[in-house]
Amino acid sequence: MRIALVNDLGMAVEALRRVLGRAPQHQVIWTAADGAEAVRQCALARPDLILMDLIMPIMDGVEATRRIMAESPCAILVVTATVEGSTGRVFDALGAGALDAVNTPELTGAGAAVLLAKITALGRLIGPTRPVVVPTTSRFFPATERSSSGGLPWLVALGASAGGPSALATVLKYFPADTAAAFLVIQHLDESFAPGLAAWLGDQTPLQVRLAREGDSLTPGTVLLPGKGDHLVLNSRSTLGYRREPADYFYRPSVDECFASIAAYWKGPAVGVILTGMGQDGARGLRKMRDARFATFAQDGATSAVFGMPKAAAELGAADAVLPLNQIGPAVQQLLSQSRSA
Repeated sequence: MRIALVNDLGMAVEALRRVLGRAPQHQVIWTAADGAEAVRQCALARPDLILMDLIMPIMDGVEATRRIMAESPCAILVVTATVEGSTGRVFDALGAGALDAVNTPELTGAGAAVLLAKITALGRLIGPTRPVVVPTTSRFFPATERSSSGGLPWLVALGASAGGPSALATVLKYFPADTAAAFLVIQHLDESFAPGLAAWLGDQTPLQVRLAREGDSLTPGTVLLPGKGDHLVLNSRSTLGYRREPADYFYRPSVDECFASIAAYWKGPAVGVILTGMGQDGARGLRKMRDARFATFAQDGATSAVFGMPKAAAELGAADAVLPLNQIGPAVQQLLSQSRSA
């Protein structure tokens, strides 16, 4: 993989070079000491992956990520020594299109292995892509054909990856604390950042946001997120649980696994939503939800930080409607209103 290093500290650049030197399949093609230089370099020689620091002079990593994703998009992994102390910046960078975040590794020990494992996983995620055809028109599903059963609330299931945190916040802000819907969010992110994501999202919406526990039920006005690297799925009792299998699936937690479990077991009304993200995770699961007669939406290309996951869903015919981000929340609200007035 062709990798670029963006960091203003020479010692950090050298540490990253040495770690990458253990994997001969990776090649450092250029380095930059600040975000502005990275934007220029990326326009001249776009790498497969950028290891991006957050705090730098001239232009920080958040703005550099935003500019690169707008002008010369490529995969970006935030690598910084201050992840725990810069939660806001981390999620700003993820919202701008970065895929994940890790601490700057030591030259030896587990940190180096974690970084190399993440790069390998991202390499699979990036993979070779093929052109897809996105429908120019899409059918707006008028209402889910599942009626509430056993007192179950509406379930709004959202899947996202690169660019997801800010997209999730945009959708969730449309719902008041007393909404009749329960929310289940699958965001591709290292499990060490799950508590930070829950806290950050909780500051962006009036809804209660927390990490899901084994055996949790879905309740109105609450947003549940995975708290582990395993797959968060629904079971036949309409409660949540964590599942390791498929163990070799590199999307962890998987949107596909979660959405497929909803299609199989949820007896109440529901809507599935695929937001911005790299790769194809969620497309098959969203299709299963649509085949089970649930409403389904995907974010459009113009408003996606990375039009990968929603584009795959559109290609598969999994989305009833492909909508701009600012229309997804109101569209879901419309479904809930139709249900209340029926």
